[in-house]
Amino acid sequence: MTQSADQNTETTGLPEFPMRRTCPFAPPEEYAKLRASEPVSRAELKVNGKPTWLLTRHDHVRKVLGDSRASSNLKLPGYPHQFHIPEEMLQHIRLMLLSMDPPEHTAQRSMLLSEFTARRAREMRPRIQQIVDERIDAMLAAGGPVDLVAALALPVPSLVICELLGVPYDDHGKFEEWSARLMNRDLSQEEYGAAVATLDAYLDELVTAKENEPGDDLLSRFIEKNRVTGACDHLDVVTMARLMLVGGHETTANMIALGVLALLEHPDQLAVVRDDPALMPKAVEELLRLFSISDSGTARVAVEDIDLDGTVIRAGEGIMALNNAANHDESVFPDPDTLDVRRDARGHLAFGFGIHQCIGQNLARVELEVVYETLFRRIPGLRTAAPVDSLPFKDDAMVYGVYELPVTW
Repeated sequence: MTQSADQNTETTGLPEFPMRRTCPFAPPEEYAKLRASEPVSRAELKVNGKPTWLLTRHDHVRKVLGDSRASSNLKLPGYPHQFHIPEEMLQHIRLMLLSMDPPEHTAQRSMLLSEFTARRAREMRPRIQQIVDERIDAMLAAGGPVDLVAALALPVPSLVICELLGVPYDDHGKFEEWSARLMNRDLSQEEYGAAVATLDAYLDELVTAKENEPGDDLLSRFIEKNRVTGACDHLDVVTMARLMLVGGHETTANMIALGVLALLEHPDQLAVVRDDPALMPKAVEELLRLFSISDSGTARVAVEDIDLDGTVIRAGEGIMALNNAANHDESVFPDPDTLDVRRDARGHLAFGFGIHQCIGQNLARVELEVVYETLFRRIPGLRTAAPVDSLPFKDDAMVYGVYELPVTW
């Protein structure tokens, strides 16, 4: 029988979203239960109590993320917001690439694609290797214990994205603080608005400078392409720069720390990649699948009815296409909560799917491969310096991770 939200307008008693992980290496326990009993189910958003659909099966998540009837436009009624955003502020927000639909999305993304090809990522590998070696040199010189997040996980992707965009690395501390605030679900409306405004003011000055004096960097090349296409105005470029700057280091930094922690906590799997470094690309895909750190980043709103095996999501209803749940779907990944660096995890959805699939995924893969391989080769005695259950995980953030990771050797 076909269902719809019309049959359940009461949100009382519905599970709240987001749901908390009880194990740092596994998704919330509710995902598996929902996938087994009600893979297309209703929940209410913790931030505002509004209803949304949760998708927990791999095929459903993949289908919706590739469906033009599921919009990414966060200004549309019914969109499942993860932050406190007042309506009057919402209508004045500039849409980022992640929140655009075609044709605007197509125009902006096409101007960025050449910067993030697999070939371009390979060409950046020697410089990434140099950055990683310099940071590990500093760790070894300082001696343990050190916080791996501060010493390696944050600086590497921050410096890489700064050099790519043409952002002065001396300012990295400021934008790391601003971006961390933007990822915090618990911010008030005023705090979130202030964080966006502060970062945008910084980027507005930077973009203006590059409009006047272009350099050899992504932002300058984007600006030059835009002079031809006219797809964006000045504030659109600022918004794109914010997405690249925040997204370019926040996600990779969290994956560096979590991946290191997972391999240290699973020494048998670490031994496998140490014995056969050629397995490192597979290990990276498996770690991406296991953690799926941007689980809330695949929010959508239906603009037409969507039927998922008899359950109808009506136009105007919000959808959380949970890639963390999809990446632990037993029908696709047997024994999904087990870290297996030999697994063929290429079908994972950690980078999303469809037209909004992460544009920086090739660069992220190279950074992760270089960091993991170099760190464990150069510091073979690396070990955690604190129990896992004492670590401060980012349960309050849009992008999952760990705030600190003390290590020694």
